[in-house]
Amino acid sequence: MGMTTQTVTLQGHIIDSLILAKVVDTIVMLGGTFTLTEITVGTQREDPSHATILIEASTPESLQEILKSIQPHGAVVETEHDCTVVPAPADGILPEDFYATSHLTTHIRWKGQWIDVPQPEMDLAIVVNTSPLAARMVPMASVKKGDNVVTGRKGVRVFPLERPKERDVFGFMEAQVSSERPHRHIIADIARRMKFIRQHQKEGRGSGKVLFAGGPAIVHAGGREALSWIIESGYIQVLFCGNALAAHDMEASLYGTSLGYNLGIGRSVPHGHEHHLRTINRVRALGGIKEAVESGIIKEGIMAACVRQRVHMVLAGTIRDDGPLPDVITDSIKAQEAMRAAVPGVELALLVASTLHAVATGNLLQASVPTVCVDINPAVPTKLSDRGSFQAVGLVMDSSSFLWQLARELGWKG
Repeated sequence: MGMTTQTVTLQGHIIDSLILAKVVDTIVMLGGTFTLTEITVGTQREDPSHATILIEASTPESLQEILKSIQPHGAVVETEHDCTVVPAPADGILPEDFYATSHLTTHIRWKGQWIDVPQPEMDLAIVVNTSPLAARMVPMASVKKGDNVVTGRKGVRVFPLERPKERDVFGFMEAQVSSERPHRHIIADIARRMKFIRQHQKEGRGSGKVLFAGGPAIVHAGGREALSWIIESGYIQVLFCGNALAAHDMEASLYGTSLGYNLGIGRSVPHGHEHHLRTINRVRALGGIKEAVESGIIKEGIMAACVRQRVHMVLAGTIRDDGPLPDVITDSIKAQEAMRAAVPGVELALLVASTLHAVATGNLLQASVPTVCVDINPAVPTKLSDRGSFQAVGLVMDSSSFLWQLARELGWKG
């Protein structure tokens, strides 16, 4: 008595991807009840299924909370409405009830027509252009006064991830994190994906990219040689990092040290703490990383491999950077824009030993991009999952072990 109702529909591979189960669990968890008024189950794996669900809640507010929570799973209110837009009140300011995006495939309805919002990314707003009709996701800081910003949830639908056909570690696309999980079969699956992407590039059958985001622990822990080989072999096309990875990689090239610690003999050396500063100063005098490599000053290592293989590098600065290197983008908004511009076409992302770059990169990627987060600290892949990157596979292990095992799976004899 006095219950509020709404009917929603689900379409797609909602059975084998457990989407239907997640939706009804969410309804019950939030205090609602449901009735499956219609369900059609596909008879073969490739056949879609369809379900119509009548939801009942005790109050309109409770019903809205349920609808909000099940929308990311692809639930669409049966009575379709156009989306609502409100002009942005000022540059960099969104209307109060703006729609906050996810990194799932998203459509909006405008004058009875569903249109795709390309390059989905989480935590943005949607701006609609009416002539010609188009929609795009926009960061808050990039919104201009008068832009038509989508508000509320009417006329917006998202498409949840469905279980891929590939039967590898990414087949379930769930962010499970465990320090006790065996790693070898996961790393073998990652290597197979990388080989597949590179082979398609060589044969001209695809232009997919592998993105690597990494931190300086890769150099400190001994993963530099393996990562350099992976890059030289053409397996990585995009690199995201900060000032430190590049500086300590080139420090190793010039002085054989990382943070003053000799990588060959395993101990600190006199005045070694100055080496990264002297490295940065030398590269600044030459004009940048590319110039340092091409001049022959930096002969080997990660940066040298990236320059030789024409890897698209984006170096984002932080408040603690020394120098920094000339290539580092010190404006965080501009760095984010540069990273965002490099993301289209990425088919696999490896996030290794960098909390900030892992979370930042995860936020930029579409949910459909297989992602691996590797860190010795289990809090890092867990944090990435908590931020919404549920497509990421978490590996709790040190970066050096991961990179050496990966390189060997790819064919390295080192």
